[in-house]
Parts: sequence; structure tokens; C-alpha cells
Amino acid sequence: MSRKRKDKPVIPALEITGIAAEGNAVARWNDLVVFVPYGAPGDIADIKIEKKRSSYANGRIERLVTPSPQRVEPRCSHFGTCGGCRWQHLPYSLQLQAKQQQVYDALHRIAKVPLPEIEPILGSENIWEYRNKMEYTFSNRRWLTWEQIHAGENPDDRSGAGFHITGAFDKVLDIDRCYLQDDLGNRIRIFIKEYAREHGMTFFDLREQHGLLRTLMIRIASTGEVMIVLSFGEESPAEIAQILEAVKQKFPEITSLMYAVNTKANDSMEGVDVQLYSGREYIEEEMEGLRFRIGPKSFYQTNSRQALELYRTAREFAALKGDELVYDLYTGTGTIANFIARGVRRVIGIEYVPEAIADAKINATVNGLDNTEFYAGDMKDVLTDEFISEHGRPQVMIVDPPRAGMHQDVVDTILRAEPQRIVYVSCNPSTQARDIALLDAKYRVERVRPVDMFPHTQHVENVVLLVRKEV
Repeated sequence: MSRKRKDKPVIPALEITGIAAEGNAVARWNDLVVFVPYGAPGDIADIKIEKKRSSYANGRIERLVTPSPQRVEPRCSHFGTCGGCRWQHLPYSLQLQAKQQQVYDALHRIAKVPLPEIEPILGSENIWEYRNKMEYTFSNRRWLTWEQIHAGENPDDRSGAGFHITGAFDKVLDIDRCYLQDDLGNRIRIFIKEYAREHGMTFFDLREQHGLLRTLMIRIASTGEVMIVLSFGEESPAEIAQILEAVKQKFPEITSLMYAVNTKANDSMEGVDVQLYSGREYIEEEMEGLRFRIGPKSFYQTNSRQALELYRTAREFAALKGDELVYDLYTGTGTIANFIARGVRRVIGIEYVPEAIADAKINATVNGLDNTEFYAGDMKDVLTDEFISEHGRPQVMIVDPPRAGMHQDVVDTILRAEPQRIVYVSCNPSTQARDIALLDAKYRVERVRPVDMFPHTQHVENVVLLVRKEV
């Protein structure tokens, strides 16, 4: 006989006092810390406890008794359901304070090394329509919100195009308008969705893995160039050509119109051949007079204008004089390497993804840079004592690892290489703090500056300068 589940309690009139990790607000209930999504400091709310542990609980706002005076009206009609912009209800100044605090907490709690005063976070000039890349999923069973269900909606046509519901791979929220990219992106997505409906084209079934329209990627560069990559879940040449031609005629401003047939069990484009339908095979971004070619699988920072501020900060921290050998670890498509190349003797970039290294070499050639070298492979396997002996000991290292941070072998090699300065760019202050603790044996932290790349989210980039300790 199964045990009877206890009713989850509702805590009346609980005050939300701050902002915690993962974008949640935080309150205190007896001796427990309660994490609450979509709360604001100063809210008085009835909180339904959904999970309880010995030292913390997770809850949600059942009823907002007294809204915080700090709350602002979310701009997006999908706020609270989409899950992508968890902080739209907070003023941007408060978002920046929370991100600054997030960096402070991570470095002090995890690194536990002497730290300078953290410099003020660099906020984004644009807090709307700042993304140069958006990805959407088509579904034949779009998600119905509680409001739609309670209103008795049960449409025969459940097709839609939008974002996955958090934590549910097979549930897609149909998006009317997203404010994260130029409105051209909305118009393109809606046109494709409506055209497909009108012409009886099938939308992908995420459970059964069939259907024509699967995913859509839209890139709108700061130069105004536009790339569309439409992914199909089935081989249907006539229908594919029909909808691509319709998109081409409707939006002549598209620079690069591409497509792919992806019959894999996931939406990843890895191993999938992308075909050009019309225009160029790339679009270009521009940064301080440099041109960067972006292909359908290229990585490029999604906030173009703020990427410039991030790279300027990295360059400033590196304090380059012109005669240095610089290693750019986790170089991606070589954006930072090419960005600083004009001010150094030589730059060596290393990256795991071979396609990214190919892009890095192309970008160096396009910009007439002849003092860059790029190598592909797993960082811990490429960056060895032998590699450094062959290519030279760097005066400066710039590292920009993925969210997981650096492998211990990479940290050990850096410690043996002993560059004078390390500029550590990170999208995860927690793993950055862990690595800083490992580097503390030979390096002290001299500067710290957070950079906000993603307004209305909890994500923050952080740049740290480490300088070799004097023996």
C-alpha cells in the first residue's frame, strides 16, 4: 500500500527579502531558506511549498498579497511561462546589483583568496532586442497554458513555433512576440508558421519524431545582415523548396537562406549537412573595423554590442605592449585572438571544435592578420609542456572556457608555463572561482569586472586578471 502524500503547505504573507542563485528570489520561513521564482525583494506573498529539505525549501507564489514597490511590469506576454527572461519584473538597475552580488558571493565563498574591490558591472546599452541569434522549435502539440485550459480552449490545430518549456523536451510554447531580437525575427517566424499551416505542411512531433518543420535559427548581425537556417525533420524536396522560395520572396533582406534535413533523435545540428538555398554561405559581424564571418554553425557572442565591451575589458586587463606572445585558450572562432592580434607579436589560439578553428583561420585571412596560429583538439591534450616548448612560452594567456571551467590538467600546465598575466573570462563565476583557487599557488587576483551580456536573465560574464606572484 502506497503512502498517502502529504498536502503541501501554503505559508501566508511571507516576505521575500532578496535574490538568490539561479534567478530565484529568496525568503525565510522558520529556519529554512525558501527559494521562489518570479519574486521580487519586498513582495509579501502566500507561498506554496513544493519541496522541503532539512535546510531549504522550494516554493512558488500562490497569491501576491502586496507587490514590492520595486516591481516593474514585464514587457513580454509570455513572462512566467516561457522561463527565458526570469527577471523582466525587476528594474534593470536591480538586475545589475544582483549580478554584481552573484560574482562577489562566488569569488568570496568558493575561491577564498585575497581579492581586490570588484569593479562596477558593465551594463548592456540595449536591454531589449539585443540578441543576434534566436532558435525556435516547431511542434504539432504546442503547450497550452493554465489560462487557456481553464478558458476551455482545445484547438484542433495545436501546431506552433517557439521555445521549449523548462525541463520538458517535448513541450513547446508558441511565441507571439519575443523582445530579445529585432522584430524582423518575429515576422519571419510567424510568416513561416502561418505559411506552413495554410499549405498543410506538418509540424514536428517531438515524441514520435516525424513531421516536416523542425527548427528555425535566425541570426541578425549588428551589420544588418540576416541568416536563416530552416531545419526539416523529413525529406520532402518539393515542400522544402516551396517554403524556402516563399521566405525568399517575402523577405528579400535575407543575406543567407539555408536549410538542413535533420532526422536524428535530437535537434542538434552536429553532423547535419547545411545547404545554401540563396545568398551567401555566411553573414558578417563587425568590431573595431574587423570583419568576422559567421556560418550556420559558427559560435559568436549573442549580444554583439556587449561582446565588444567584453573583449575591450579582456584587452585592457591584458595590458598589451605589442611584443607579447599570447595564448588564447578556448578560442572558439578566434574572435578574441583576432581582436587583439594587431596589438601583439603573435597569438596562438586553441579550440576543441575543428569547424570553429576553420572559421578562426578564415577570419584572420579576411582581416589580413598574419600573426595568428590556430590549433584544434581537446585542450588538455593540445596544451602540453611539449606544445609550449615548441611554440614558445607566452607572456599572456587569455582563457574563456565553457561553463564547466578548466580541466585540472590544463590548470597544471598553465601553472608550469607561468605566463606573467592570465585574463580569465567566464560565463560561470562559480567554476571560475574554483579555478582561481587552483591558480592561487602562483597567481594573485588583481582586477575583477563583471559584464552583463544577457539582460533579464540571471546569467553574467566575469573577467578576472591574475598576475604572477613574485618569488
